[in-house]
Amino acid sequence: MTRHFLRDDDITPAEQAEILDLAVELKKDRWADKSLAGPKTVAVIFDKSSTRTRVSFAVGIADLGGSPLIITTASSQLGGKETPADTARVLERQVAAIVWRTYAQQGLEEMAEGTRVPVVNALSDDFHPCQLLADLLTVREHKGELRGLTLSFFGDGRSNMAHSYALAGAMAGMHVRIASPAEYAPREDVVADAQRLAAETGGSVTVHTDPEAAAAAADVVVTDTWVSMGKEEEKQARLRDLSAYKVTADLMGRADEKAIFIHCLPADRGYEVDAEVIDGPQSVIWDEAENRLHAQKALLVWLLRQAA
Repeated sequence: MTRHFLRDDDITPAEQAEILDLAVELKKDRWADKSLAGPKTVAVIFDKSSTRTRVSFAVGIADLGGSPLIITTASSQLGGKETPADTARVLERQVAAIVWRTYAQQGLEEMAEGTRVPVVNALSDDFHPCQLLADLLTVREHKGELRGLTLSFFGDGRSNMAHSYALAGAMAGMHVRIASPAEYAPREDVVADAQRLAAETGGSVTVHTDPEAAAAAADVVVTDTWVSMGKEEEKQARLRDLSAYKVTADLMGRADEKAIFIHCLPADRGYEVDAEVIDGPQSVIWDEAENRLHAQKALLVWLLRQAA
């Protein structure tokens, strides 16, 4: 059966743990698995500019013995004359999987519907599930067991990262706190989905407007850029509205003394996080960036095994 990974809860808690375990093994020996030997081709499509996503998928596909086919919408018919569903029908006869970094979640869902090869969300406006696999792998490396840890997110609660932290963190049995102004609160349906997952795993998901309360005794502190792609016209308003949610040394001091700081990058030092935090001893952002490679390789291998 073809499985897709369009949002964090397209897998079960047990499957999430299985993928993370596989990522650990693949990180130990990068070239041990050749699931894409042939070489098989994976289409990697970009509507948005990218550094970490492009490099990690291209390198990971090559590590697995495959060939990455990088496509931009500017150089293809996707989004112009051709629908996502029709594009998928063309690609599925020639590639082993489709990875798409795009805007609307609906396009990914349309591409995946009826497609015979796995479709992976490499980022949409609503979710960033591949990043969360890398982030959970990083937290696990530095903190051990994920279950029971408190992860506090600060900034735009309606962002794709906040939504994915709620879902993936709840799935891992973590206590997720989303701290944002009320007008930037996460979508209610996403919070409800995350809370249902948390009820199964022993975790929790709570939404806060008080950043200091959200930071108290947290094991993991995380933020994301306040001005994502497509939000540039809102920059001044966002800088004003979110200023109280900047991750500063004082805010980190309210977390557990052994807390770690993560950020999916790119970062705007001085805006959502102070330089002394992101460049300080509690920051593990470079491990996190590397782990995109290992987590995404594990995801691709796992998806291909489901389809076999």
